[in-house]
Amino acid sequence: MLTDEYRSKILRILEEEPEISQRELARELGISLGKANYCLQGLMEKGLVKANNFKNSNNKKAYMYLLTRKGIAEKARATTRFLKRKVAEYEALQREIELLRRESHKS
Repeated sequence: MLTDEYRSKILRILEEEPEISQRELARELGISLGKANYCLQGLMEKGLVKANNFKNSNNKKAYMYLLTRKGIAEKARATTRFLKRKVAEYEALQREIELLRRESHKS
């Protein structure tokens, strides 16, 4: 299962660079080519991304990954969920730091 962080990143990258290869996507995300392929297949199965064939500049068959309307909406939702979780983590860390400061001042 894709985390909101990866879902958000993949959908953002595909929106910005629809002609990106799976190898380039994997490199950008810091994951294996197999994992990139698995993630793309999952996004296509959910109807978030559509792959269209085209010939690239080297006259090789390639794919253009296009976000569907559903994919655009999911990108926004995944990004929102991810950011909310990060804000909550930050706030929890801030509370923990404040608690540790108070405890150290008591000593």
